[in-house]
Amino acid sequence: MLTLDARPSAVPSTDHRPHAVVIGSGFGGLAAAIRLGARGYRVTVLERLEQPGGRARVHRQDGFTFDAGPTIVTAPFLFEELWQLAGRRMADDVALVPMKPFYRIRFEDGASFEYSGDVTAMREEVRRFSPADVAGYERFMERSAAICRVGFEELGHVPFDSIGDMLRIAPDLLRLSGHRSVYSVVARYIRDERLRTIFSFHPLLIGGNPFRASAIYCLIAHLERRWGVHFAMGGTGRLVDGLCDLIREQGNVIRCGADVARIPVKDGTAIGVEMTDGSWLDANIVVSNADSAFTYNRLLKGHSRRWSDRRLASSRSSMGLFVWYFGTKRKYPDVAHHTILMGPRYRELLTDIFDRKTLAEDFSLYLHRPTATDPLLAPPDHEAFYVLAPVPNLAGGQDWARIGEPYRRSIEHALEGSVLPGLSEAVVTSKITTPQDFADDFLSFRGSGFGLEPVLTQSAWFRPHNRSEDVKNLYLVGAGTHPGAGLPGVLSSARVLDSVVPDARVFA
Repeated sequence: MLTLDARPSAVPSTDHRPHAVVIGSGFGGLAAAIRLGARGYRVTVLERLEQPGGRARVHRQDGFTFDAGPTIVTAPFLFEELWQLAGRRMADDVALVPMKPFYRIRFEDGASFEYSGDVTAMREEVRRFSPADVAGYERFMERSAAICRVGFEELGHVPFDSIGDMLRIAPDLLRLSGHRSVYSVVARYIRDERLRTIFSFHPLLIGGNPFRASAIYCLIAHLERRWGVHFAMGGTGRLVDGLCDLIREQGNVIRCGADVARIPVKDGTAIGVEMTDGSWLDANIVVSNADSAFTYNRLLKGHSRRWSDRRLASSRSSMGLFVWYFGTKRKYPDVAHHTILMGPRYRELLTDIFDRKTLAEDFSLYLHRPTATDPLLAPPDHEAFYVLAPVPNLAGGQDWARIGEPYRRSIEHALEGSVLPGLSEAVVTSKITTPQDFADDFLSFRGSGFGLEPVLTQSAWFRPHNRSEDVKNLYLVGAGTHPGAGLPGVLSSARVLDSVVPDARVFA
């Protein structure tokens, strides 16, 4: 096993603090480690890959820096709180830049919508598309604010350990149309179909189908307006580096190349972890930031009743992701930092992806141009890009080793014909990630990009709990547990631990 860097461990052998082992170093695991360290635990973070970050790892290739995963930072106060817990100021380590606009949404016919947090500008953008929908849009945003107050601010960091917890919020769920889909709620307020698309696509950012994701996720529209959309200078990997530094400064350890084989259980209690090399680490508590299905299906084999193999097999997983990272030897100054390229179909394409599990010839794309904000992520006079296409997860049976490169070429052709003219001649470096890579690298069930699909019957109490239902002293964080995927979700899953993990002095 390798330590994160060449420095000797900051944890002396005489350190008698109660020991917490965190499996996985995604944002959920890193946030959990900092919170536990602030509460007096000695923490060891175990990462099976050769760099920390999980889905937020960084690819460096031919002088370009590519964030592998999350590129949109919302609710930055959740990060700032982690720095505060470690006695530091986030601004001293990481510079967050607000995005203006948040996104540029471009339709097949070339029409584009500048999506921002500017109330007046947004009203005028809506008016430009459909004057009759301005009033309905404003009512929708009022509803989004109400949902955000309950679904995120009040409940996002609250554990749902019992069915009683779910029953207590049932009236709020009904009042806020949580039983309806995001699209259906948007459609109640807005008539123009393009505007319905613009204000319902957000669940795709966390692995959900807007036509069946719970309307609770309408909260994202207000969350973005209230706290903004930001980019970390140097890339999202700078946030990973900053959190790792905080963990080390707390006197704790991150080990990379450390592959966990199982979580040993004695008398119904997690007692540590066993590594694939046969070594053991004893622990007072274990926190898994691994895929929740992998945690129950493999790491706890034989010790899980509620999340049995049969139940996992019948669950709905989020879609897969195809990501192409590429650098160009020419600049594209007219392309926004974040561009969403809508294809010719919306509902039908999502049906292909989520239900039929077929790889369609058309697609909608998210194009990320980080060098629009930070030119240092590419060599001089070059650009760095990342384009993401939602695709079926591995339940679709696609052979990505065979079809990955032809699919990349089809995306390249589409970009060249729309926003990146001359692209095929300009590309100087290229790398792809497919659902198979998610399964191989992140042990993601079905190669899904975001764990369980965020439908009502897989949310809150119905989702894997932050405190394991079956094993004492085992806790879960990350996209596959409550409250769900996305940076605010996984950081909030670590906040839940403050309520369910006992104080370190209990084990002293």
